[in-house]
Amino acid sequence: MSAGGGDTLGAVVFAAGGTGGHLTPMLAVAEALRSDAPDLRTVFLCSEREIDARVLEPAGEVWKPLPAKPLQANPWKLARFVTSWGPSVRATRQAIAQLRRDLDALDAPRRIEMVTTGGFVAAPAVQAARVERVPVTLVNLDAKPGKASRWIAPRAARVLTALPVDGGAWTRIPPIVRPGAGFEGASEDARVELGLDPCRPVLLITGGSQGARTLNDFILALAQHEPAAFEAWQVVHQCGSGDIAARARDAWRQAGVPAVVEAYFDRLGVAWRAAELAIARAGAGTVADAWRSATPTLFMPYPHHKDRHQFANAAPLVSAGGAAVLEDQRETPHNVRLHAQTVVALLRDTTARARMADELRKLGPTDGADRVARLLLAGGSTDAV
Repeated sequence: MSAGGGDTLGAVVFAAGGTGGHLTPMLAVAEALRSDAPDLRTVFLCSEREIDARVLEPAGEVWKPLPAKPLQANPWKLARFVTSWGPSVRATRQAIAQLRRDLDALDAPRRIEMVTTGGFVAAPAVQAARVERVPVTLVNLDAKPGKASRWIAPRAARVLTALPVDGGAWTRIPPIVRPGAGFEGASEDARVELGLDPCRPVLLITGGSQGARTLNDFILALAQHEPAAFEAWQVVHQCGSGDIAARARDAWRQAGVPAVVEAYFDRLGVAWRAAELAIARAGAGTVADAWRSATPTLFMPYPHHKDRHQFANAAPLVSAGGAAVLEDQRETPHNVRLHAQTVVALLRDTTARARMADELRKLGPTDGADRVARLLLAGGSTDAV
């Protein structure tokens, strides 16, 4: 596919959604683009899930939800996927047509690009981009690309990946971390911002933007059974929606541990900057955050993905010596029996945490958003990366 309307980039369509992990990297790319091209027009095509609105509204972006649904084997859900495809393609074409009209009215450059991180929103949007002759850049985030990313890759003008991928022509870029997420500054200042003691270490617990039931249940059970292990600590807990927040606040209060508990943090980078240790899922965004903040992390990857891609996501940090993996179990007593000793030992071992943080600092930059922005503004091949 070739870009039309001259060499200067006029607009970018971001197609991503369904989780914060898909959207936040695209916000980082949008911010990086505007630092060099402040007049650039952008629109985000996302899902109808509540998390998408929660991520995009504070960012002040123009966004439009598509009726796209995930591809699943269940007959009812498969029917929803099929019936949502056409409307999603049409809505994307309409968004591109509107951008063209806006650019013409402003006498602005007409070159439009699409950027996607994959996921179920992306596939119909990419199909529309192909019809409209809009070049697509796939920014793969996981070490094992998902179904949508594998479908998009041979149809994209450029294929980038923030983690190593086996096979295929995937151009490697550094991880993507959003500059405005709160990573910059001293850990003590971050603790004060969170309302915590600046001199007391912080344990961060996060199951990602939507939470993780088994991870939450494990760490709260551990706090109940081993409260002494947490007596020197403070906690920041991103727990997901539902009644878990109230339950978590009560559990930390009963354990005597100062805690900030929220369903979702808009600026989770502040929590990562405050943390001296993290217990977390291993989605690509979480791995990038641990990498950026050099926070020693005990990853509990989601265990039920067939490709176990979260285990692969965590591998570079584990290989570097800055993280470890705990195999999440379905039942809380099993997690406590298998993993309590590892968690408690690391909570008590200041030297081990310092060594892990030092290894993470050697991994290199997390400026993937700048690399993608540079590529889009330059146009052409991935040589600009």
